Amino acid sequence: MKLTPVKRSENVAPEEFLQDFMKPCKPIILKDFVDPKSPAFEKWNYDYFKQIAGEKKVNVYGSEIESIDRVASKPIGETTFSDYLDLISSKATEHRLFLFNLLSIKPEMKNDIQYKDVTKGKILKWLPFMFFGGKGSITRNHIDIDMSHVFITQFQGIKRIWLFPWEQSDLMYKLPYNFHSLINLQEADYEKFPALKYLNGYEAVINPGETLYIPSGWWHYIQYETEGYSVSIRALPSSWLEKWRGFKNLVVIRHFDNAMRKIFKEKWFNYKVKIANKRAQKALKRQKNFQI
Repeated sequence: MKLTPVKRSENVAPEEFLQDFMKPCKPIILKDFVDPKSPAFEKWNYDYFKQIAGEKKVNVYGSEIESIDRVASKPIGETTFSDYLDLISSKATEHRLFLFNLLSIKPEMKNDIQYKDVTKGKILKWLPFMFFGGKGSITRNHIDIDMSHVFITQFQGIKRIWLFPWEQSDLMYKLPYNFHSLINLQEADYEKFPALKYLNGYEAVINPGETLYIPSGWWHYIQYETEGYSVSIRALPSSWLEKWRGFKNLVVIRHFDNAMRKIFKEKWFNYKVKIANKRAQKALKRQKNFQI
Protein backbone atom coordinates (compact mmCIF):
# COMPACT_ATOMS: atom_id res chain seq x y z
CA MET A 1 0.00 0.00 0.00
CA LYS A 2 1.37 3.33 -1.07
CA LEU A 3 0.23 6.64 0.44
CA THR A 4 1.13 10.06 -0.97
CA PRO A 5 0.73 13.17 1.20
CA VAL A 6 -2.21 15.34 0.15
CA LYS A 7 -1.18 18.75 -1.15
CA ARG A 8 -1.86 21.77 1.09
CA SER A 9 -2.80 25.10 -0.41
CA GLU A 10 -4.46 28.43 0.28
CA ASN A 11 -5.86 31.26 -1.80
CA VAL A 12 -7.04 28.74 -4.39
CA ALA A 13 -9.21 30.47 -6.98
CA PRO A 14 -12.60 28.87 -7.76
CA GLU A 15 -11.63 28.31 -11.40
CA GLU A 16 -8.45 26.52 -10.31
CA PHE A 17 -10.26 24.37 -7.76
CA LEU A 18 -13.00 23.30 -10.16
CA GLN A 19 -10.60 22.58 -13.02
CA ASP A 20 -7.66 21.04 -11.15
CA PHE A 21 -9.34 19.27 -8.23
CA MET A 22 -13.13 18.87 -8.38
CA LYS A 23 -13.41 17.94 -12.06
CA PRO A 24 -10.59 15.34 -12.02
CA CYS A 25 -11.57 14.20 -8.48
CA LYS A 26 -8.28 14.96 -6.74
CA PRO A 27 -8.10 15.59 -2.96
CA ILE A 28 -6.56 18.73 -1.51
CA ILE A 29 -6.22 20.32 1.94
CA LEU A 30 -7.49 23.90 1.85
CA LYS A 31 -6.04 26.09 4.58
CA ASP A 32 -8.61 28.87 4.20
CA PHE A 33 -11.85 27.17 3.06
CA VAL A 34 -13.31 28.36 6.36
CA ASP A 35 -12.41 32.00 7.01
CA PRO A 36 -9.90 32.13 9.92
CA LYS A 37 -11.88 35.10 11.24
CA SER A 38 -15.03 32.99 11.60
CA PRO A 39 -16.55 33.41 15.09
CA ALA A 40 -16.50 29.63 15.56
CA PHE A 41 -12.75 29.65 16.14
CA GLU A 42 -13.15 31.92 19.16
CA LYS A 43 -16.60 30.98 20.50
CA TRP A 44 -16.60 27.21 20.18
CA ASN A 45 -15.13 24.99 22.87
CA TYR A 46 -16.37 22.16 25.07
CA ASP A 47 -17.55 24.47 27.83
CA TYR A 48 -19.63 26.42 25.33
CA PHE A 49 -21.12 23.20 23.93
CA LYS A 50 -22.03 22.03 27.43
CA GLN A 51 -23.71 25.35 28.12
CA ILE A 52 -25.92 25.29 25.04
CA ALA A 53 -26.61 21.56 24.64
CA GLY A 54 -24.98 19.64 27.48
CA GLU A 55 -28.24 18.01 28.58
CA LYS A 56 -29.00 16.57 25.12
CA LYS A 57 -28.96 12.78 24.84
CA VAL A 58 -26.52 11.43 22.27
CA ASN A 59 -25.94 7.99 20.76
CA VAL A 60 -22.37 6.79 21.25
CA TYR A 61 -20.63 4.59 18.67
CA GLY A 62 -17.64 2.34 19.20
CA SER A 63 -15.59 -0.01 17.05
CA GLU A 64 -17.18 -0.77 13.68
CA ILE A 65 -15.30 -4.01 13.14
CA GLU A 66 -18.07 -6.03 14.78
CA SER A 67 -20.68 -4.61 12.38
CA ILE A 68 -18.79 -5.25 9.18
CA ASP A 69 -21.89 -6.78 7.55
CA ARG A 70 -24.05 -3.69 8.08
CA VAL A 71 -24.39 -0.48 6.07
CA ALA A 72 -24.06 1.47 9.31
CA SER A 73 -23.01 0.32 12.77
CA LYS A 74 -25.41 0.46 15.69
CA PRO A 75 -24.80 2.74 18.70
CA ILE A 76 -23.31 1.01 21.73
CA GLY A 77 -24.94 3.27 24.28
CA GLU A 78 -26.48 6.60 25.16
CA THR A 79 -25.30 9.43 27.38
CA THR A 80 -25.59 13.18 27.73
CA PHE A 81 -23.54 15.36 25.42
CA SER A 82 -21.88 16.91 28.47
CA ASP A 83 -20.78 13.54 29.85
CA TYR A 84 -19.48 12.50 26.46
CA LEU A 85 -17.33 15.63 26.18
CA ASP A 86 -15.96 14.96 29.67
CA LEU A 87 -15.09 11.41 28.60
CA ILE A 88 -13.08 12.29 25.50
CA SER A 89 -11.37 15.14 27.37
CA SER A 90 -10.16 12.85 30.15
CA LYS A 91 -8.79 9.80 28.33
CA ALA A 92 -8.27 7.99 25.05
CA THR A 93 -11.40 6.17 23.93
CA GLU A 94 -12.81 4.61 20.76
CA HIS A 95 -16.18 6.25 21.43
CA ARG A 96 -17.48 8.55 18.70
CA LEU A 97 -20.56 10.57 17.87
CA PHE A 98 -21.81 9.84 14.36
CA LEU A 99 -23.75 12.55 12.53
CA PHE A 100 -24.69 14.31 15.77
CA ASN A 101 -26.01 17.51 14.25
CA LEU A 102 -25.49 20.13 16.94
CA LEU A 103 -25.83 22.72 14.19
CA SER A 104 -29.44 21.64 13.67
CA ILE A 105 -30.19 21.69 17.39
CA LYS A 106 -28.71 25.19 17.58
CA PRO A 107 -29.09 26.48 13.98
CA GLU A 108 -27.78 29.92 14.94
CA MET A 109 -24.33 28.29 15.20
CA LYS A 110 -24.25 28.01 11.41
CA ASN A 111 -23.66 31.77 11.33
CA ASP A 112 -20.39 31.21 13.23
CA ILE A 113 -18.81 29.63 10.14
CA GLN A 114 -17.94 31.75 7.13
CA TYR A 115 -16.85 29.90 4.00
CA LYS A 116 -14.62 30.82 1.12
CA ASP A 117 -16.67 28.95 -1.46
CA VAL A 118 -14.27 27.71 -4.11
CA THR A 119 -17.06 25.66 -5.71
CA LYS A 120 -19.02 28.64 -7.09
CA GLY A 121 -22.14 27.83 -5.10
CA LYS A 122 -22.09 24.04 -5.23
CA ILE A 123 -21.63 23.47 -1.48
CA LEU A 124 -24.73 22.95 0.66
CA LYS A 125 -24.01 25.43 3.46
CA TRP A 126 -27.40 24.75 5.03
CA LEU A 127 -26.60 21.04 5.61
CA PRO A 128 -23.55 20.78 7.89
CA PHE A 129 -22.76 17.86 10.20
CA MET A 130 -20.52 17.64 13.24
CA PHE A 131 -18.33 14.65 14.13
CA PHE A 132 -16.78 14.08 17.57
CA GLY A 133 -14.31 11.38 18.57
CA GLY A 134 -11.89 10.36 21.28
CA LYS A 135 -8.18 9.86 20.80
CA GLY A 136 -7.63 6.55 19.04
CA SER A 137 -11.14 6.17 17.64
CA ILE A 138 -11.54 5.30 13.97
CA THR A 139 -14.18 5.34 11.27
CA ARG A 140 -14.01 2.27 9.06
CA ASN A 141 -12.92 2.53 5.45
CA HIS A 142 -15.99 3.55 3.46
CA ILE A 143 -17.47 5.60 0.65
CA ASP A 144 -20.36 7.98 1.31
CA ILE A 145 -23.62 6.43 0.23
CA ASP A 146 -24.90 9.53 -1.59
CA MET A 147 -21.66 9.93 -3.60
CA SER A 148 -21.39 13.61 -2.66
CA HIS A 149 -18.20 15.63 -2.58
CA VAL A 150 -17.25 16.26 1.06
CA PHE A 151 -15.42 19.15 2.70
CA ILE A 152 -14.39 18.26 6.26
CA THR A 153 -13.02 21.06 8.43
CA GLN A 154 -11.17 20.33 11.66
CA PHE A 155 -11.96 22.69 14.55
CA GLN A 156 -10.27 20.91 17.45
CA GLY A 157 -7.71 18.12 17.49
CA ILE A 158 -5.98 16.30 14.65
CA LYS A 159 -7.35 13.74 12.19
CA ARG A 160 -5.43 11.40 9.91
CA ILE A 161 -7.38 10.31 6.83
CA TRP A 162 -6.40 7.78 4.18
CA LEU A 163 -8.00 8.25 0.77
CA PHE A 164 -8.38 5.94 -2.21
CA PRO A 165 -10.20 6.49 -5.55
CA TRP A 166 -13.37 4.62 -6.50
CA GLU A 167 -11.46 2.69 -9.18
CA GLN A 168 -9.58 0.78 -6.47
CA SER A 169 -12.75 -0.60 -4.87
CA ASP A 170 -12.00 -4.21 -5.86
CA LEU A 171 -8.45 -4.01 -4.49
CA MET A 172 -10.07 -2.72 -1.29
CA TYR A 173 -12.17 -5.90 -0.91
CA LYS A 174 -15.37 -3.87 -1.16
CA LEU A 175 -18.37 -5.82 0.05
CA PRO A 176 -21.05 -5.93 -2.68
CA TYR A 177 -24.29 -4.13 -1.79
CA ASN A 178 -22.40 -2.27 0.94
CA PHE A 179 -20.35 0.91 1.08
CA HIS A 180 -17.39 -0.25 3.14
CA SER A 181 -14.58 -2.75 2.72
CA LEU A 182 -13.90 -6.07 4.37
CA ILE A 183 -10.59 -5.15 5.98
CA ASN A 184 -9.21 -2.85 8.67
CA LEU A 185 -6.49 -0.89 6.89
CA GLN A 186 -4.61 -0.19 10.12
CA GLU A 187 -4.12 -3.91 10.64
CA ALA A 188 -3.85 -4.95 7.02
CA ASP A 189 -3.01 -8.64 6.58
CA TYR A 190 -1.18 -8.74 3.25
CA GLU A 191 -0.97 -12.54 3.24
CA LYS A 192 -4.71 -12.97 3.68
CA PHE A 193 -5.58 -9.93 1.52
CA PRO A 194 -2.73 -9.65 -1.04
CA ALA A 195 -4.54 -7.13 -3.26
CA LEU A 196 -3.98 -4.49 -0.58
CA LYS A 197 -0.32 -4.36 -1.60
CA TYR A 198 -1.36 -2.59 -4.79
CA LEU A 199 -3.44 0.15 -3.21
CA ASN A 200 -2.25 3.59 -4.27
CA GLY A 201 -3.81 6.37 -2.21
CA TYR A 202 -3.27 9.53 -0.24
CA GLU A 203 -2.73 10.46 3.39
CA ALA A 204 -4.06 13.70 4.86
CA VAL A 205 -3.33 14.99 8.36
CA ILE A 206 -5.68 17.87 9.05
CA ASN A 207 -5.14 20.36 11.85
CA PRO A 208 -7.55 22.94 13.31
CA GLY A 209 -8.64 25.41 10.64
CA GLU A 210 -7.80 23.12 7.73
CA THR A 211 -10.32 21.53 5.36
CA LEU A 212 -9.89 18.28 3.45
CA TYR A 213 -11.71 17.98 0.15
CA ILE A 214 -12.82 14.35 -0.41
CA PRO A 215 -13.96 13.82 -4.01
CA SER A 216 -17.18 12.03 -4.88
CA GLY A 217 -16.95 8.26 -4.51
CA TRP A 218 -13.57 8.24 -2.80
CA TRP A 219 -12.80 5.81 0.00
CA HIS A 220 -11.79 7.36 3.32
CA TYR A 221 -10.49 5.78 6.51
CA ILE A 222 -10.51 8.25 9.42
CA GLN A 223 -8.30 8.08 12.50
CA TYR A 224 -8.47 10.45 15.47
CA GLU A 225 -4.89 11.29 16.38
CA THR A 226 -6.26 13.30 19.30
CA GLU A 227 -9.74 13.88 20.65
CA GLY A 228 -11.58 16.55 18.74
CA TYR A 229 -14.36 17.50 16.40
CA SER A 230 -14.95 18.59 12.84
CA VAL A 231 -17.69 19.96 10.62
CA SER A 232 -18.43 18.61 7.16
CA ILE A 233 -20.49 20.04 4.35
CA ARG A 234 -21.27 18.49 1.01
CA ALA A 235 -21.59 19.31 -2.66
CA LEU A 236 -23.83 17.21 -4.86
CA PRO A 237 -22.22 14.76 -7.29
CA SER A 238 -20.92 16.39 -10.44
CA SER A 239 -21.59 13.85 -13.19
CA TRP A 240 -24.81 12.08 -14.09
CA LEU A 241 -23.09 8.74 -13.40
CA GLU A 242 -22.22 9.82 -9.85
CA LYS A 243 -25.74 11.14 -9.33
CA TRP A 244 -27.21 7.84 -10.55
CA ARG A 245 -24.91 5.85 -8.25
CA GLY A 246 -25.92 8.01 -5.29
CA PHE A 247 -29.63 7.67 -6.08
CA LYS A 248 -29.33 3.90 -6.58
CA ASN A 249 -27.40 3.50 -3.31
CA LEU A 250 -29.95 5.47 -1.30
CA VAL A 251 -33.16 4.16 -2.85
CA VAL A 252 -32.35 0.61 -3.96
CA ILE A 253 -29.07 -0.93 -2.78
CA ARG A 254 -29.21 -0.34 0.97
CA HIS A 255 -32.83 -1.52 1.23
CA PHE A 256 -32.09 -4.60 -0.86
CA ASP A 257 -29.12 -5.46 1.37
CA ASN A 258 -31.17 -5.00 4.54
CA ALA A 259 -33.88 -7.30 3.19
CA MET A 260 -31.44 -10.01 2.11
CA ARG A 261 -29.64 -9.89 5.45
CA LYS A 262 -32.93 -10.40 7.30
CA ILE A 263 -33.91 -13.30 5.07
CA PHE A 264 -30.60 -15.16 4.70
CA LYS A 265 -28.68 -13.84 7.75
CA GLU A 266 -25.10 -15.16 7.89
CA LYS A 267 -25.39 -16.89 4.51
CA TRP A 268 -25.86 -13.50 2.85
CA PHE A 269 -22.77 -12.07 4.51
CA ASN A 270 -20.68 -15.12 3.59
CA TYR A 271 -21.83 -14.75 -0.01
CA LYS A 272 -20.71 -11.11 -0.06
CA VAL A 273 -17.32 -12.02 1.41
CA LYS A 274 -16.88 -14.65 -1.30
CA ILE A 275 -17.67 -12.12 -4.04
CA ALA A 276 -15.36 -9.48 -2.51
CA ASN A 277 -12.47 -11.95 -2.47
CA LYS A 278 -13.20 -13.13 -6.02
CA ARG A 279 -13.22 -9.57 -7.36
CA ALA A 280 -10.03 -8.75 -5.46
CA GLN A 281 -8.29 -11.76 -7.00
CA LYS A 282 -9.27 -10.59 -10.50
CA ALA A 283 -8.07 -7.05 -9.73
CA LEU A 284 -4.82 -8.46 -8.33
CA LYS A 285 -4.25 -10.48 -11.49
CA ARG A 286 -4.79 -7.39 -13.63
CA GLN A 287 -2.25 -5.47 -11.55
CA LYS A 288 0.35 -8.23 -11.93
CA ASN A 289 -0.24 -8.49 -15.68
CA PHE A 290 0.10 -4.72 -16.00
CA GLN A 291 3.50 -4.80 -14.32
CA ILE A 292 4.88 -7.57 -16.53
